[in-house]
Amino acid sequence: MISVSRLASIVGLAGLIPFLFGLGMVLMSSAEMQSTAIQWFCVYSAGILVFLAGVYWPLGMQLERRNYPVSPVTLLILSQVFFGCAAVGLLLPTAGTLILYPLAYLGVLYVDYALLSEYWPNWYLRLRVALTTVAAGCQLITLGVLMVE
Repeated sequence: MISVSRLASIVGLAGLIPFLFGLGMVLMSSAEMQSTAIQWFCVYSAGILVFLAGVYWPLGMQLERRNYPVSPVTLLILSQVFFGCAAVGLLLPTAGTLILYPLAYLGVLYVDYALLSEYWPNWYLRLRVALTTVAAGCQLITLGVLMVE
């Protein structure tokens, strides 16, 4: 049987493929295709941000256990804040989206370290740093390409 850490690593790394592919499409496409690639990239970025926000919801629902260092209400609110960032990002002009999303991804990582580091296993925190670095980096490079155009 595969360990949870190995499975999470495989799935997490596989989740970077659309970021890298999307960035590749942005870098190598014609102007017409580039616009579509950036839109697709932003939608995928929003989906992953919603996924990350959703992780806090079941933690917050463990009201009776209270075995983590942050209140359940705080986790539920943070879940909604990051969900809201994903939704707002889809409504902003593209440059705004590509500024908001890396900040939101770094915000989720900050919450994982600042509020939940005692809860998460060390392998998960290391994985999150790697995944966030690549995803936010792709978003910032895409922003740079957009600003040059």
